Amino acid sequence: MSLAADIVVALVALLHVYILVLEMFLWERPAGRKAFNLTPEFARATKTLAANQGLYNGFLAAGLFWGLSLGAAGTGVKVFFLACVLVAGVYGAATASRKILFIQGLPAAIGLLLLALA
Repeated sequence: MSLAADIVVALVALLHVYILVLEMFLWERPAGRKAFNLTPEFARATKTLAANQGLYNGFLAAGLFWGLSLGAAGTGVKVFFLACVLVAGVYGAATASRKILFIQGLPAAIGLLLLALA
């Protein structure tokens, strides 16, 4: 079960690297606008805010990779950062788009469950 948990943690971390790239580097490009359903005008006006969000997603990814690098000793780190992702997913679903709960929150919840079972 530990291997399954680490695989999910790695996937959540990679997802947040992808979100970082979308928000920091592709926000105004077609891929970023499509991912977040943005008009060119809105993307231009919110570029700085999106880059800030992307940086925070990068911190989440870094924390998850850090937890993975610690092996069994990193369980607490992984739990903390997965919990942060879950809270962000719930908050995003409540304030921005319900799909955030499934894209961000559900994988984090699965990771937490697998860590608890490991």
